[in-house]
Amino acid sequence: MSDIKLFRTQGDAVTELEGKTVALEKSLQILIENHLETLLGIKFLASEYSTGKTHAGRIDTLGIDENGCPCIIEYKRTSNENVINQGLFYLDWLMDHRAEFELMVIKQFGQEMAENIEWSNPRLLCIAGNFTKYDEHAVQQINRNIELLRYVRFGEEFLLFEMVHAVEIKPPDNGKIKPDPKTDDEESTDPPVRSVETNLQNCSTEIQNQRKRQRRFHIPFPIPAVDSNKSGYSSL
Repeated sequence: MSDIKLFRTQGDAVTELEGKTVALEKSLQILIENHLETLLGIKFLASEYSTGKTHAGRIDTLGIDENGCPCIIEYKRTSNENVINQGLFYLDWLMDHRAEFELMVIKQFGQEMAENIEWSNPRLLCIAGNFTKYDEHAVQQINRNIELLRYVRFGEEFLLFEMVHAVEIKPPDNGKIKPDPKTDDEESTDPPVRSVETNLQNCSTEIQNQRKRQRRFHIPFPIPAVDSNKSGYSSL
């Protein structure tokens, strides 16, 4: 149960509104989907979306957020329902069916949004009246972008969403190596240091073969240095 309390004030009178987290009904899912962007900042794409005969499942709600991240929303209707595992299953399906998702985005929001989908950071949102300590622990062990949202109804007038836990995975930097920050004074003007093996690559095949034979007997061998001003090689 949520620790958040809501009160109605009328003049000097203060009344606490009783919050309820009854079993999530279809009517609440429809309400959330109809106002998805207002409630969660996600554009609605589809409801009860079939994953086909192979996966044989139905994604409760599909959407895309303002950052272009694909969003899967699953509703936990009973206390023993493993909505996290189910959501992870659908996340894998989504990553294997990107073209299908992109087509939905094109039909509803246009080509430009489809071209800017952030596939490196899809989101899984699990909504329930309550989560167990095992649910909260499980999402910490999974390297996925998972959010647990608890809902509380206060009569027919108020609906509260409380973030129970969120695991945000930062998108990769596309493999780019960031250079070390250096000042002009710190930059070295020395020529690059080459290893023995690198120098050998510039030698003739005959010299390379001699080096291999000498290695087998562990006999010191003078490594020739490349003289850029001559056609031959000079000994070190």
